[in-house]
Amino acid sequence: MQCKWQIYFMGTQYRHGDVLIESVDALPQEREKLPHAILAHGEVTGHCHRIKEAGEADLYTSNSGLFLHVRGTSVSIVHEEHATVTLTSGYYRVWRQREYSPEEIRVVRD
Repeated sequence: MQCKWQIYFMGTQYRHGDVLIESVDALPQEREKLPHAILAHGEVTGHCHRIKEAGEADLYTSNSGLFLHVRGTSVSIVHEEHATVTLTSGYYRVWRQREYSPEEIRVVRD
């Protein structure tokens, strides 16, 4: 039996504040397209990690997490407090940084 996690190879990684973006071979088969281009909202500051060229990429959610398909030549990931990250055409998985405390594991609040 093939493990469903085998489709995600450890590719190039990009850190953008508390967001980690990693290239992958493909998108999950079961996914839902999101109507926006925001990778993460800043709950504290109101800032967000977003795709500047929203029309050049599609963002998806799945049981495996958040995924990005860059359809254009490249897109810029922007945020008011971080340097711009440029992603070239391809597939990516997106994670929010988490922190551990004895009470719970929680997403870092920006």
